[in-house]
Amino acid sequence: MEIQIGDILRYKKPACAKNTYEDDYLNFHFLTKSVYAKNLQLEKGINPSAKIKTSAGELVRPAILISSSPNKKGSAETPWEDFYDVDNGHIRYFGDNKEPGKDPATAAGNKALLEAFRLAHSHSIEERLLTPPILFFKRAAVNGVTKGYPQFHGLGVINSVELVTQWDNKLQRTFTNYAFDFTVLCIAAEHEKFEWDWINNRRIKDFSLTFTNKMSPQSWRKWLDEGSNALNKLRRRVSKLSLEKMVNQKPIPGSESACILNEIYTHYANKRHKFEALAEEVAARVIDRDYGIYQKGWVTQGSGDGGADFIGKVTLGSRFSRVELIVLGQAKCEALNTPTGGNHIARTVARLKRGWLGVYVTTSYFSDSVQREVIEDKYPIILIHGHRVAEEVAKIVYESEEFNSVSSFLVAMDKDYPSRLKQRQAEEILNT
Repeated sequence: MEIQIGDILRYKKPACAKNTYEDDYLNFHFLTKSVYAKNLQLEKGINPSAKIKTSAGELVRPAILISSSPNKKGSAETPWEDFYDVDNGHIRYFGDNKEPGKDPATAAGNKALLEAFRLAHSHSIEERLLTPPILFFKRAAVNGVTKGYPQFHGLGVINSVELVTQWDNKLQRTFTNYAFDFTVLCIAAEHEKFEWDWINNRRIKDFSLTFTNKMSPQSWRKWLDEGSNALNKLRRRVSKLSLEKMVNQKPIPGSESACILNEIYTHYANKRHKFEALAEEVAARVIDRDYGIYQKGWVTQGSGDGGADFIGKVTLGSRFSRVELIVLGQAKCEALNTPTGGNHIARTVARLKRGWLGVYVTTSYFSDSVQREVIEDKYPIILIHGHRVAEEVAKIVYESEEFNSVSSFLVAMDKDYPSRLKQRQAEEILNT
């Protein structure tokens, strides 16, 4: 049976594989049923299927199913939100260790993924053949219900593994865990259809790897032949007019992100000018948090700011082969349920000079018409919506040893605000 990326399935309890569809959605248990193996599940974040002996005598794991629940972000079950960018072939997923003092490599899910990583990056094609396909799901909201509706997000290979420190809200302690970066493989050759029978055939005792792989996507077979160096060219990339739906720009109601965004909006409701410093902090992380190409400048004073709320610069290249771009930032602490007006974006763009980059940060969201205008007219401006603001603030608090809450971080930003104020010409940032 074939499914496509983006298909929403029905996952009912108790499991029943009798009906093809449940509540008008393809039944996950029907899709994955096998008389030869135990039921596949999405009960945990990382769901490795049991190993099976192949016809050649190797013990092979048929598949690993990854399930992300964004509605649980910040809870004891999910201390950090996973990042799914399937249209650009990338997923960042945090492992299943949540216990302070425990070696994260011993957690069952992490252990299975670390083994898959070792196999996937082997120089031996014989070892790569033993790599389990990793299949991605993410809980979707259907009629306001977030449980029981996993959405299929494709097939991937682990690209890299990083040991990270996370924060346990319940115990108020840090713990170590793994962050896994996956490459989501392109299935364009299969017309965006994924043949689930390939997975089910891998779950039959004494199955043949050679035979079953004939049913796998072309990109999987190419990766097996060429190894990890081929991952980038096999990555899924979707060419489209990149409009972000309103629902993705606003946090799920009741989620931690929604609470954080409300706290931010309330905090700055009577001092919206101070939101400018937070907006630059968020913009710096969005533009580039890993390589430091963004350099903070200053927050502009109310009069004579030329329409900018903050000024920074982006540096590309190094030494003689270097170019610096002025970043003109606009910050709006706006009502959470009203889209940013196109006139605000137009005024920001009108102030950009040749070689400048614009950034617009809002607690609200951007309508389709505003996004379409930016894309079609190729405006050099980065749009940062309220959901992303809340995500970045959450990460700042999680990563920091200084702040134990969003409130303490916002108070610290307010104290630092006066020192950030400058009345300068934007071009002066190039001299710093």
